This record gives sequence, C-alpha cells and structure tokens, in this order.
Amino acid sequence: MEEYVYIEGKKYRRGYTTGSCATAASKASVHMLFTKKSIGSINIDTPKGIPLTLKVKNVGIRNNYSICSIEKDGGDDIDATHAMDIFAKAELVNKEAEDVIVTGGVGIGIVTKKGLSVEVGKHAINPVPMKMIKNEVRKVLEQNNDLLKNKSLKITIFAPKGEEVAKKTFNSKLGILGGISILGTTGIVEPMSEEGWKKSLSIELEMKKAQGMDKIILVPGNHGEEFIRDYLKIDMSNCVRMSNFVGYMLNEAKRLGFKKILMAGHIGKFIKISAGIFNTHSKVCDARNEIMIANLALIGADSGFLKEINECVTAEGAVEIIDKSNYTQIYNILCNKCKERAEEYLNEDIQVEVYMFRMDKSLLGKSKDADLLMEDFR
Repeated sequence: MEEYVYIEGKKYRRGYTTGSCATAASKASVHMLFTKKSIGSINIDTPKGIPLTLKVKNVGIRNNYSICSIEKDGGDDIDATHAMDIFAKAELVNKEAEDVIVTGGVGIGIVTKKGLSVEVGKHAINPVPMKMIKNEVRKVLEQNNDLLKNKSLKITIFAPKGEEVAKKTFNSKLGILGGISILGTTGIVEPMSEEGWKKSLSIELEMKKAQGMDKIILVPGNHGEEFIRDYLKIDMSNCVRMSNFVGYMLNEAKRLGFKKILMAGHIGKFIKISAGIFNTHSKVCDARNEIMIANLALIGADSGFLKEINECVTAEGAVEIIDKSNYTQIYNILCNKCKERAEEYLNEDIQVEVYMFRMDKSLLGKSKDADLLMEDFR
C-alpha cells in the first residue's frame, strides 16, 4: 500500500477499515486452521485496488479451530475504532447451505431497526466487508478443497472491546446495539484535513472547467457516482464529488463559472439540503426526521403516520413506510425544495436540478426539469 497521500504539500498517512481487519483476520485464521502453523502477516486485496499486508496478532491454534486478530489502524484519520483488535475465529461445522458462513460474536453490534444495509437481527457486518471476507477466504479454500469435504467453514468476527468502543460511535442512534459495526466500502481509510479535503474537491472542479465544461454533476460520494453511472447512464466525465460540503462546492462552481448543476444523492443527505442545510455531516446538523415530518404534514399526513415516521432512525427506514402510503409525492417535493434552496443560495442565474435515490440506487424523486438537464449530459 502507498502509505501516505499528499494534500496541499502536507503528508497524511492512510489507514484501513474494520472491514479490512475482519477480512485479514478471517483469511489468516482459515489458513492456520488448515496448516496448523502460525503466520506473522497476511495479504488481502481491497475494493479500492490497493493490496494490504497486515500483521497477525493474538494467534491461537487448536485441533478444531483457530483464532487471530488484526489491529485497526485509521492512519491520520483516527476514529473510535483506531488501535482496537478485530478478531476472527475459523472452524469447520456440519454441512450447511453455504460453504462459507460469516457471523458476528462478542462486541459486534446487532441491527435492531430497519433502514440499514443489514437485516434486523443480524450482526452489523456490512455488505462490502462481508463480500471481502468470503472472497479472501475462498482463495484459501481453493488450495485446501479436499480438507473441507462434507463440512462448511464458519467464520465468527468478534471484538472484545467492541461494546465499550461502540459507546463513542453513532451506533446506538442507528439501532445497532451491543458493539461496533464492520464497515468500509473501499477497505482503505483516506486521511485528510477538512480544509485539505475541500481544496482537493475544488481542484477537480477547476480541472473540469479547464477542459471547457460549463455544466457539472455534483454527488456526495460513491453511491452518487454509482447512481449516475448505473441508473442514469450518464458519462462520468462531468461528475465531481462534493462530500458533505454542499454549500462550499456550489460556491466553487459559481466562482468557476458553471451555468448548470445536476445534483444526485441519497435522501438521507439531500433531505437536509431541502431545508437549507449546506453541510450535510451529521455532526453539523441532523434534522432528517423533523424535516420529513414537517413536509409530510403539509401534504396532509395524519398524526399517527407522522409518529411512525418519527420512530425511524434512518431516512431509509422512513422510505420503507412512505413507499406503502399515499404520500410518495413527498420525494419530488423534497427534490424541488433542494433545487430552490440551492438556486437561492447561489443567488445567480445558474440552473440546478436534483435527483434523489434510495440506498439500492433506485430513483426516489426528481426536480421538475431534472430529466431535461440530464439529457444535456448525454
């Protein structure tokens, strides 16, 4: 791995996610289960395309199982999970439907409310880390197929300090109880100061302008890019990430002379923009329920329905309820409010149109002329 990145001349150290730790611990424990030999390090591939070689700790090898851990390293972007040990236990069990079963143990949170990417009642191991674990473990199985025979391989991810560490995270607010989440969409933690982050985003905008573009697509991150590419089928050359810095990037687009802006994002972030909130980080402001309830009330939703929405811990959870109601027009209303707020914020003759989507990247709503502007990008 290239250990450092440089932003505005400053050096920042990369790290790796809890998902990468769980993956590496799983692969190492499986390897040691079959070989009965201790190893000091393990190699894994990450979705970002950056390979990792991680140090293996706390090794325990028995006849019928093996255990080891990987220490989480957030680089220069330290969070609550930095320096904690993520463990994996590998064992052979009676044959089940799947050849590889991955579950959570002590210190890995349980999902208790709808709206997250993991089913209620399951351990909070997100889809990308789950896929990483199974992919890397199967690389070991390919070399030891005869040892599996009529058995399945069970991997248990656990973190002895997980419940304590989780108190410093947002997990309880999301309905994830009893421990941490195993997270990460790229496997790599990219460190950056807020100002450095903003500058890097601006540089990308400046490059687009230098290429002669007069219209731009702004998305918060990975999910927005996937929606643009896979759902709208638009050329990604006009697309720039804005992270949570919506107001900053709108102003930068204005400064650079862009005349048309298409924005696409998940409802959880864009509902904030509809209320004039231009930094969408939850630490800055999180009034998603209040905004949704106010807008639903304006279109006639009764108090019982509003109370049900108020119980939701995520915007995605509210979507599940609204989708079964007569109030699905709320999505287009929110998109048009995003458009109006952004155009008022810019206070200039710049057209803004908005798409809003679910976590599965399917369309929820759009502003009145979004489709027309989209055609300009094709």
